[in-house]
Amino acid sequence: MMASPSLATAPRGAGPKKEKVYPVMSRREVEGLIADGKHIIIVNQYALRVDPWLQYHPGGDKAIKHMVGRDATDEVTALHSIEAREQMLRYRIGRIDHRWTNFVPPIQGGVFRPLCPDEAAKSKSAIEPEIKITSPTEHDDMRSSHASSREPSPVFDSPVLAAGDSELRKRTVGLAATDRSNSMSSISSVGDDGLDPGLSYLNTQTREKINIDLKAYPSLDDETQDNIVEKYRELNERIKAEGLYNCNYTAYAWEVSRYSLLFAGFLFFLHKGWYVPSSICLGVFWHQLVFTAHDAGHMGITHHFQVDTCIGIFIADFLGGLSIGWWKRNHNVHHIVTNSPEHDPDIEHMPFFAISHRFLLNLRSSYYERIMAYDFAAKFLLRFQAYSYYLILTLGRFNLYRLSWEFLILGLGPKKGPAWWHRWMEMVGQVVFWYWFGYGVLYCSIEGNWNRFVFVMISHAVTMPLHVQITLSHFAMSSAELGPAESFPQKMLRTTMDVDCPQWLDFFHGGLQFQAIHHLYPRIPRHNLRNTQRLVQEFCNDVGIPYALYGFVGGNKEVIGRLAEVSRQAAIFAECQKVVSKGEMGHY
Repeated sequence: MMASPSLATAPRGAGPKKEKVYPVMSRREVEGLIADGKHIIIVNQYALRVDPWLQYHPGGDKAIKHMVGRDATDEVTALHSIEAREQMLRYRIGRIDHRWTNFVPPIQGGVFRPLCPDEAAKSKSAIEPEIKITSPTEHDDMRSSHASSREPSPVFDSPVLAAGDSELRKRTVGLAATDRSNSMSSISSVGDDGLDPGLSYLNTQTREKINIDLKAYPSLDDETQDNIVEKYRELNERIKAEGLYNCNYTAYAWEVSRYSLLFAGFLFFLHKGWYVPSSICLGVFWHQLVFTAHDAGHMGITHHFQVDTCIGIFIADFLGGLSIGWWKRNHNVHHIVTNSPEHDPDIEHMPFFAISHRFLLNLRSSYYERIMAYDFAAKFLLRFQAYSYYLILTLGRFNLYRLSWEFLILGLGPKKGPAWWHRWMEMVGQVVFWYWFGYGVLYCSIEGNWNRFVFVMISHAVTMPLHVQITLSHFAMSSAELGPAESFPQKMLRTTMDVDCPQWLDFFHGGLQFQAIHHLYPRIPRHNLRNTQRLVQEFCNDVGIPYALYGFVGGNKEVIGRLAEVSRQAAIFAECQKVVSKGEMGHY
């Protein structure tokens, strides 16, 4: 009898390869490892110790740290390719045989209990061999998670989160928008809890915002959230089956034609000495290019990490003077902790903007690792933020230059691994950009310093709609924290809105008008987001999550309204502080 091909070709004496059996780990064991400074995440019911990968991760270490102690399955699936997810398997140290209950990560202020000696010995014997294989270096930068990364706030300990009132948690469609516009408390009720009246007022606002979301969105109980996750994953399979992850290269041919036409217009008018139309064409060229750089950063063009990264570097650095590496580090964190005042860099714009009253508490940014001071400058500027919003955004590109240079000069990106060389390629791109734009255009092709100044200001101000689009989908949405029980899809839909527009205007918005859909499935190419919208709306109706959709004008009104609301809250907070100050003076 003929042997089977697999046995015939197998080396003599070699048996079938056995899959490694991982020990079952309890939540307590994982907690002890995290308390000891280990970075443990849960993916597909496996515990992964990712310490060795922190310095290699192209998206930066902070994106990983925000997943420590959490089930990161949906975040990992949404943001990574199949190849990247397969590479993560090497970091497995144990398996989870029960429903995982999330911790609050140390970077977000979570506190973890170390294992007692008996527990530690058992845990070490179970996982130490695997750790020795996959952990060539030790990371001692987080030896204890007892040091909170932010000041205590009533977010996770609020009594409303512990309450079992099902009516409170019941979804009430349309209630959120109404309550947000009427959430200002009277000063007369402040201070009843014995706290400083100003702090008491802000704590009351925090609880009110949490109450609003608990009423408007599905319950945080396990059964409800598990159902949302299951339907979310089923929708992902349906999206795959309909080919919506496949890139539309015909659409990109039209994109390249539009870019070429704009760049040709910029050169033509520059040659004629018509500096204003030339600067407008260049600004619109930059504005449009960002959309494709965004696609490349999410591997939405070729779906190949290195190829899409090279496309992104060429567009962002060589043609636009911005760092795609900085953007990845920033944007990955934004996608994981969307609209969190302490952690999301995309809403941390003190002293110019504050979209939540919590910024009045001198919060510490875990991303920038500094206090966002509510100082004299902030107190002054936040008074007018509803009026200065568009004016400040016209200067937004200059701030992006600063952030890009800081990232590249300080070497904040990975120095090892598959992305080690990206920093050096980006630096070359920066030199090329400032040579052709700074020297070739501004110095050699434009006469007079005033003309140069006008050219720079117009070309950069023209990109302002891009910054409006980026902020539009988040500034008016919830920034309340509902704790670690909230599922990834619910949090994304609670903190992100979509902007409605006619299909012929999609080129102007560049896919950023579908931010809620993009946050659910970041790797879907932007030209397919409109076709995905119907499926997401069906999903939202099925699981009972409100789908926020505004027109462009309506969305802008919501943003301005939110900024004005925080300005009013700042004024009330100031009045409370004056009352306290006068009361203290009265004792002398």
